[in-house]
Amino acid sequence: MNKKKIIAIVGARPQFIKHFPFEKAVEDSFELITIHTGQHYDDYMSKIFFDQMKMQRPKYMLDIGSRGHGAQTGLMMVEIEKIVEEEKPDWIVVYGDTNSTLAGALVAAKLHIPIAHIEAGLRSFNKQMPEEVNRIMTDHISTLLLVPSATATKNLKNEGIVDNVEVVGDIMKDLVQMSINDDVIPSRKFSSDYYYATLHRPYNTDEKDRLKHVLQSLNGLDKKVIFSIHPRTINAMKKFGLDRSSYSNIVFIDPQGYFDNLSYLYYSDGLITDSGGMQKEAYWLKKKCITIRTESEWVETLENNANTLVFEDLTSLTEIMNIKGQWNDSLYGKGDCGVQINKLLQVIK
Repeated sequence: MNKKKIIAIVGARPQFIKHFPFEKAVEDSFELITIHTGQHYDDYMSKIFFDQMKMQRPKYMLDIGSRGHGAQTGLMMVEIEKIVEEEKPDWIVVYGDTNSTLAGALVAAKLHIPIAHIEAGLRSFNKQMPEEVNRIMTDHISTLLLVPSATATKNLKNEGIVDNVEVVGDIMKDLVQMSINDDVIPSRKFSSDYYYATLHRPYNTDEKDRLKHVLQSLNGLDKKVIFSIHPRTINAMKKFGLDRSSYSNIVFIDPQGYFDNLSYLYYSDGLITDSGGMQKEAYWLKKKCITIRTESEWVETLENNANTLVFEDLTSLTEIMNIKGQWNDSLYGKGDCGVQINKLLQVIK
């Protein structure tokens, strides 16, 4: 008997992380075809994940690359549609909130193919973020909405979405749990105490005064800062003439593969980030987190001082880092999200 066919669409770093446990969970149940849109095309942001995790190579590499939102999404749709019409999948699976997510979902909706949205129901309530627009639109055309929490379910209900909404936890927790259980987190790489930092959002990097304020604030912290610097931030520093040597308290390192990134976080004394996914990873590893944003989709992490939002005034970073937090081990599931999704895809029509 032929297996049903799934097309999964990835294109950005967080999606590679989510795809790995999904791939493992469905490998005996479905024929899985992966499309890599090329939204992230830097080797550090893309190829390294397939190398380190031993993921299946995508059957289709689109190499769309960096463009304006409209051009990028439109080109993805053109190419994805060709593949979908040829492959005729039973499901299209999309992850999160990127342009790749929206492009895949729109193609599926127009071709009347069921859409499973992994990480549905999240809301920052900030439509200035392109990710917020992407996730809202994707949720409203999805067939199966796979949510990480009761809060996400409530968000969808408030928008009139109640059918086929399933709380499965967070699929990124599957991989964190695997990494800990299998003892594959690399050994400590930096001998001194340090905070770990990753920052790449446009509102933190695209204006000189803002980026300078962020860097000066990190430089003034009470411990060394290991800063895994995103290509966007590298380019911004070059553009604005901000020399790395001016920030003696910051150790700048290249973007890291998944397990090395997890290692830097695991051995740190806390995380400073504007990433969505790393807020959760810090939480599961019981690391104090400061999120340099005005909002978080992961509102549960903000409880009990585990994660703190800071944006305008960054002078309090050291003080916040020294406030003890508390963590809930069961937040966003048990680490079996992929298994649950596999079962649901087999029974929901």
